Amino acid sequence: MSYPEIRPARKEEIPAIGHLISYSFFDLPQNAYLVPPLDDRLKVMADFFTLLTEHAVDNGRIEVIDLPDGSGLAAAAVWYDYTKEMPEQAGYEERLRELTGDYLDRFVALDVLFEKNHPHDPHWHLAFLAVHPEHQEHGLGSRLMKRRHDELDAAGVAAYLEGTNADNVRLYHRAGYADMDPFEMLLPDGTPFFRMWRAA
Repeated sequence: MSYPEIRPARKEEIPAIGHLISYSFFDLPQNAYLVPPLDDRLKVMADFFTLLTEHAVDNGRIEVIDLPDGSGLAAAAVWYDYTKEMPEQAGYEERLRELTGDYLDRFVALDVLFEKNHPHDPHWHLAFLAVHPEHQEHGLGSRLMKRRHDELDAAGVAAYLEGTNADNVRLYHRAGYADMDPFEMLLPDGTPFFRMWRAA
């Protein structure tokens, strides 16, 4: 199957990217902790990922690969630029409260965990790498990473991410990421994220 070239996302596509991330991450234990009921999970997580992706419009980079038939998105990568000070997102707390409802405490715990464990050295943060479930195993995630990694290598800049399971940790190892110390950071129920760093 042949996929189009990587391209920058358009601002009006941000909600579709949020939905793609939510759909591709639906069964992850981290998402199950954040929104346990299946009936609520897709929408709440899509709204949450949309909110976070919006912040990358002016403070990072969002790149996508279209479906072969042009009917939607096959994959997306959302990056934040931490080579400079990252500004706070306007209205974040209010919007988070509105979109998470009864699950707000779980999302606040997530934010505290990420903030506490985020590295301080200059880097680009791969916040989300999402591939449509029906289009996985075609190397789309690796293509998206390689595009940005080549540019970061040329500029002498490191990259950081939080892995979610053993399969994507293996993928990130192949892309040049190494385990950080500490490697695991745990949600209140013990569900781990895995801190990984790719040196320039």
